[in-house]
Amino acid sequence: MTEASQHSPATVRLTVAQALVRFLSVQYTERDGVRQRLIPGAFGIFGHGNVAGVGQALLQNALDPADGEESLPYYLVRNEQAMVHSAVGFSRARSRLQTYACTASIGPGSTNMVTGAALATINRVPVLLLPSDIFATRRPDPVLQQLENPGSPEMSVNDAFRPVSRFWDRITRPEQLITSLPQAMRVLTDPAETGAVTLCLPQDVQAEAHDFPVELFRERTWHVGRPVPEPAALERAVAAIRSAQRPLLVAGGGVKYSEASQALIDFADATGIPVADTQAGKGAIPADHPCAVGGVGSTGSAAANALAAEADVVIGVGTRYSDFTTASHTAFAREDVRFVNLNVASFDAAKHSAEMLVADAREGLTALTGALSGHRVSEEYAAEAHQLAQEWARTTAELTRPAASPERQLPAQVEVFGALNELMGAEDVVINAAGSMPGDLQALWRAAGPDQYHLEYGYSCMGYEIPAAIGVRLARPESERQVVAIVGDGTYQMMPTELATIVAEGLKVIVVVLQNHGFASIGALSESVGSQRFGTAYRMRDDSGQLAGEYVGVDLAANAASFGVRTVTASSIDDFRGAYQQAAAAPDATVIVIETDPVGPNPPATNGWDVPVAEVARLESTQRAYEEYARLRARQRHYL
Repeated sequence: MTEASQHSPATVRLTVAQALVRFLSVQYTERDGVRQRLIPGAFGIFGHGNVAGVGQALLQNALDPADGEESLPYYLVRNEQAMVHSAVGFSRARSRLQTYACTASIGPGSTNMVTGAALATINRVPVLLLPSDIFATRRPDPVLQQLENPGSPEMSVNDAFRPVSRFWDRITRPEQLITSLPQAMRVLTDPAETGAVTLCLPQDVQAEAHDFPVELFRERTWHVGRPVPEPAALERAVAAIRSAQRPLLVAGGGVKYSEASQALIDFADATGIPVADTQAGKGAIPADHPCAVGGVGSTGSAAANALAAEADVVIGVGTRYSDFTTASHTAFAREDVRFVNLNVASFDAAKHSAEMLVADAREGLTALTGALSGHRVSEEYAAEAHQLAQEWARTTAELTRPAASPERQLPAQVEVFGALNELMGAEDVVINAAGSMPGDLQALWRAAGPDQYHLEYGYSCMGYEIPAAIGVRLARPESERQVVAIVGDGTYQMMPTELATIVAEGLKVIVVVLQNHGFASIGALSESVGSQRFGTAYRMRDDSGQLAGEYVGVDLAANAASFGVRTVTASSIDDFRGAYQQAAAAPDATVIVIETDPVGPNPPATNGWDVPVAEVARLESTQRAYEEYARLRARQRHYL
């Protein structure tokens, strides 16, 4: 044996795809002493771009795994965008400590994942995307589904992932995998940096063999830390909070991802500071807690928004302050309002010129509670906040109670939500994303715990709900826990195909479809901006040439049943309650279809949202809407 060979590292000859699968199978995360697989499986659809590469590697993993190679189960889905949503749903349910890999073929198979990538990155949720790419060698250039760029031959449609990914790389040589994979895992497991991680895989490189170092495939544990507050920053934050007469805490999704709900409850118990929530943070503090005041912002509760309007210090914990949370910079109305932002990401902690407390949410809240020992808000302020919350609870009960009026033939969707809120337990999960439902749910849903409320409202992507239910069920396989996806008919028609995946995998989920013959949310928004609900209802084209005729007769129940899932139609709230109870008791999936009133009623608006209105118009409805819009704009401000 030569001296050189004595010191050469041991290698194993594998294709790039085989090396990728073997590496992913032995990656773990650890937080608080709990260790688990980072990538426990893969979603995918095979095409000519990945069937002989990643497809072969996953098959080999299933039938003939190498020594030390863990199983990486493969789930065949029906839509590439949907599988990214499923991965996001899974990761959120696992507190961002695990996610799935998603493999797609070149061309449309890959670009279908771009929307999912944006959704993941906007919501700060890790997903691993493996879009196949054109030949690195360019031997058969151009290949099927290749977009040619005369000015840049190395560019492909996968460059579209760059702006929506937190990490992006294209593996054009096998040895690049050795440095790229650890970098990708770092981003997936970094709470401050996480989002979509995209590794573009040219189809020829996937199948190319290389002598990889055996060391690459040893088990690795990525320790997810809990950064503690810097003492001086903690001191500044505490001083600001102690100086406040009317503080308000806004709980965002970071509280739930950090599993900091108990720390938040302890903080509220100790200080008496009212706690509002965002869409991502709802449930971080139970709705019946004395300090809980409900959702804040454009679709928030009257209680939270009344307190926000007069808050002198806003304590944002794990929130990115979307325009719905700030009501387009009108919610926090005092001229002297100040912010204290506790966030694991300095980017979000710095918003609104805040006192920055860059730390893990749980560690930061615990530190604040200790440093504020003995400090409480005044009894008068605590009583005011509690009274406002109680008044809103009564409003909620009244809005969600079935209407006794015979004038309304169809139930309102808020009545469906009220029934669900009563029927679902604290461990059950309700999933929603887009349309008018998130607004009603944020205002009215009384979440019993941090896992119950699963709303995707960073990207508000229609079609998220049914695929996300797959991910949540895989993350929470206990049969007694109900996973309920609520969709309108508009969202349903965009992404019903994953019902087939649900049936194929034998997953127990409940899908509630509200048939309201169009886009109820945008219909209401259209009306508010003077556009008269134009183009928002599913109607036949009439003699005038407009879409104003009879409703299009789509039978949603028959469509759902065609996928092989048990389907029930309810005609009243009582019918719906019975259907839900049967679905909860059933061993397999159920779709419940109920027709609802497309025009409400809905919760009273207690804050605004900036959607520009035409400055000039011949339509009187638009002219009136612009006058209202001008009043909203006059209330906007920069929080400096």
